[in-house]
Amino acid sequence: MDIEQLRDFCLSLPETTECFPFDETTLVFKVAGKMFLYTSIEADQHWANVKCDADLAIELRERYAYVMPGYHANKKYWNTIIYDRAKERQMKEWILQSYIEVLKKMPKAKQTELFAELEKWEKNNQ
Repeated sequence: MDIEQLRDFCLSLPETTECFPFDETTLVFKVAGKMFLYTSIEADQHWANVKCDADLAIELRERYAYVMPGYHANKKYWNTIIYDRAKERQMKEWILQSYIEVLKKMPKAKQTELFAELEKWEKNNQ
């Protein structure tokens, strides 16, 4: 996966936006205003931070050399992934998990709306 594939996949998810809130090189993807992935557009090594279930985050770090505690993030819930070393399908799965982790923290009405949109998205992207 490269930066363009990563960007295209993130933007395909319901209500996803992109922005540069920190600086000119840190690209952030948000769902309904909440961050679910960020990455550098200039780094030599292609990395992305994704939100993760706390137990799964540890498991993934132990299993894959290219998954590390989140860079500049809460290491309990965020992983940094060297995404050009991950399989595309695997990376998409982790991005989707991050997106879902963020949805889980939203108000119930917004959760219901976005999970319904995500269900439609999944049917169209199988």
